[in-house]
Amino acid sequence: MDKPHDRPGVIAPPPLIALVALLLGLALDWLFPFHILRGIFGFWPRLILGGILVATGIVTAAAGRSAFVHAGTNIQPWKPALTLVTEGIYARMRNPMYVGLTLLLFGLAVALASDWMLILAVPAVLLLHFGVVKREERYLEATFGESFRAYLRKVPRYGVPAGVGHARKPS
Repeated sequence: MDKPHDRPGVIAPPPLIALVALLLGLALDWLFPFHILRGIFGFWPRLILGGILVATGIVTAAAGRSAFVHAGTNIQPWKPALTLVTEGIYARMRNPMYVGLTLLLFGLAVALASDWMLILAVPAVLLLHFGVVKREERYLEATFGESFRAYLRKVPRYGVPAGVGHARKPS
């Protein structure tokens, strides 16, 4: 059985954070509609852009999940890390599942013309960053030490397009 200190102590499961933003956004759209996205984008452009974001998010998150499964470590961030995953998509970004989840949320907001969901995606992303990612980073550094610090120096937190800059020193 794992020890209580052998967990990152994330504030909430990341899919739950996104689900709350999605459901609350849709409820607020129904109660207090803005119709801004509908005014900016027509139906088809909105559907195409949203679809691209959703598909990219799913592929990115699935690649991250697959790398965890292949490495034999826990996918759930509230469980102990069994190994440091640095291969596959993790060689290009440290948090592909959260990047994917964020793209999925933004894509759904655009496709559904949900102004409130788009607004609520911002605090959801901040909650993911400070309540999940930063806590995981502290935990992984304590667990894997210099191996994780070397990984931090080499791979950006959320990735950058190929050929754009270099990984910066972690904050």
